Amino acid sequence: MKTVVRTYIGFQFFFQMMVWLPIFYEYQVRIGISPEQIFQIQSFYYIAFCFLEIPTGLIADRLGYLRCLRAGAVVLIVSNLLPIFAQSTLGMVLHFFGIALSRSLISGASSAYLYDYLAAQGQVALYKEVEGKARSYGLIGKVIAWAGIGTMMNGWLTIPYWLTTLSAVISVVYAVKLPALAPYTQKASRAIHLHIGESLKQVALKPALLLIMLQGVGLFVLGRIVQVNLFQPILAGKNFDVAAFGWVMSIMTIFEAFGSHSPGRIRKWLGDLNAVHVLTFGIAATLALLPLANHGLTVALLCIFSVIVGVSFPIQKQLINDAITDSTYRATLLSIESIVDRAVCAWVAALLAQFLANPSGLERFLYWSAAATAIGAVVLIICFAIVSRSSKKSEVTS
Repeated sequence: MKTVVRTYIGFQFFFQMMVWLPIFYEYQVRIGISPEQIFQIQSFYYIAFCFLEIPTGLIADRLGYLRCLRAGAVVLIVSNLLPIFAQSTLGMVLHFFGIALSRSLISGASSAYLYDYLAAQGQVALYKEVEGKARSYGLIGKVIAWAGIGTMMNGWLTIPYWLTTLSAVISVVYAVKLPALAPYTQKASRAIHLHIGESLKQVALKPALLLIMLQGVGLFVLGRIVQVNLFQPILAGKNFDVAAFGWVMSIMTIFEAFGSHSPGRIRKWLGDLNAVHVLTFGIAATLALLPLANHGLTVALLCIFSVIVGVSFPIQKQLINDAITDSTYRATLLSIESIVDRAVCAWVAALLAQFLANPSGLERFLYWSAAATAIGAVVLIICFAIVSRSSKKSEVTS
């Protein structure tokens, strides 16, 4: 089991090693793509991700999680070669479509594979720890890979994509070494529309699962918006030099890796569900304080935010996998959650663009986000309490 866990962590480490991430905008500018086209390509990427999630989740549930992991890694190799040999707008569109397809293939399948493997070994309690370590090691690897990639690109323009391709090749090797799971006899026999219908029925019949999925969407969107979309505007608004963006992101990533590596500590005090509630209020507090912070406090708050995100994700993944009692629909349900994640991200990003059109828009957006996060957490706590009380009454009645 330890060997399989190490192999899974190795797969996640190399699959997620997008060396080109800090420079992809600059790379596209250098090969002659306009800023407007770059953002259009990014919009296409999010849309493609949404449309691909359900089909790839169905494939994973019906044909096997491991096949999806291997296919996703192979697609990642091809997609990272496109910016090297097709330096054009079409080449970058196909590149990001390939990235969306590869990540869709493994987004639900990887989590489902690990959870079902550990469940088969009677060690499902280790899921959170393994997922957290995989995430933390991947983040640490990114810090190292990103540190000098800008300088390296000045000497060899395409090296970020060559290195990412090499990493994808290694991830295929790890995926091939993973053992297969016992097949589900129901998968191949059920029609696709029935499978989707039964998956949605799982959510409708289990209010707790729906609430956990909504909680996960909130965490994902907050993490994505602050760490990707708002990161540079926040630092620019505090008069940080552009050269500081790199080291601040590296420090944030280290703190997130630390949080991902140790999700069990807070769980021992509060339990999984209460831990996520408390961490959500922590996120709201950091958002509310950011507009008031000076240089040092801004970096500190971003690091605290990163720790919270790092701790929250493995715990929330454990919660949702625990709530999915029928593994026949696990990858499909996880893909449904991922679609909602990306859809809400797209909506919030559009909303953010409207706020940033005004001079004080960023501060107002952070305040509104903090208030919405806190209110949303309170509403979810109340809903969880109602669902728990109803479940207990049903058990007593039966």
